[in-house]
Amino acid sequence: MVEGLITLQSSHGPKETADRLAATASSHGMTVFARIDHAAGATAAGLDLRPTEVLFFGNPKAGTVLMQSEQTTGLDLPLKALVWQDERSATWISYQDLVWLAKRYELPPAIQPTVEKMCSLIKVVVEEAAG
Repeated sequence: MVEGLITLQSSHGPKETADRLAATASSHGMTVFARIDHAAGATAAGLDLRPTEVLFFGNPKAGTVLMQSEQTTGLDLPLKALVWQDERSATWISYQDLVWLAKRYELPPAIQPTVEKMCSLIKVVVEEAAG
């Protein structure tokens, strides 16, 4: 297990899971900024990679609060989730634990309510997408 990483199995295939994740994030008022299909990039390079797609999403009102406190958190924002398929064809969603992120950047206690709201929202979004 990787420190600071949360992984949840999806009940859907990789493409459907990524689409559901984008739709769910949007339905919760978040912006989907980008989707990167690593498997397509691998194919273009003549290599094989099981389905692997990362989605960048978030709400600038929340993320900006973190960056105002510690601007380098911008390296880890917006939020990201990786949809990937393992060797058994199971689909997973992995994302950063925002509590771990707050510790990593030594964010002050005053930022904790924003971090907690972000944690709750990403958990809901990922669980809905995986369900």
